[in-house]
Amino acid sequence: MTLSSPDFSDGERMPDWVGYANDNDNPELEISGVPDEAESLVLVVDDPDAQPVAGHTWDHWYAWDIDPDIGTIPRNWDGGSATEGHNDFIEYGYGGPSPPEGSHGYRFKLVAIDAELGVPAETRKTRVGSAIAMNAEVLASTQIVGDYHAEQGTTF
Repeated sequence: MTLSSPDFSDGERMPDWVGYANDNDNPELEISGVPDEAESLVLVVDDPDAQPVAGHTWDHWYAWDIDPDIGTIPRNWDGGSATEGHNDFIEYGYGGPSPPEGSHGYRFKLVAIDAELGVPAETRKTRVGSAIAMNAEVLASTQIVGDYHAEQGTTF
């Protein structure tokens, strides 16, 4: 399974408009090679470089029960029939990069599983992970990393 974006290459700088203080639009994501046995996809976008400031890896977006035949998650996706959870901005859906200083690497992680989770949007990321561990088998996973610099947007 592969994940890519026409908006940035793995390990490269993302466009300004993905930032929380800018347009706050998710980049387009292209998905291929999903196993035939997959019943759903889980997407997590996080910032491990936030740990020194936030005290934990900052969650920017996570969604589950994504149709495995989706192929493309478009820019500024509304979630469709998938479930989007709370990010660490305490908002549902995508919350773009907003590093306080310097550059941070934002991981876009995608997992194919053999079941739908059916858990509500209020479910936190760790509970989604527990639901996967208890109710599904991970069939494949992949990730790409996009870089975003504090100078690309207004910082908080």
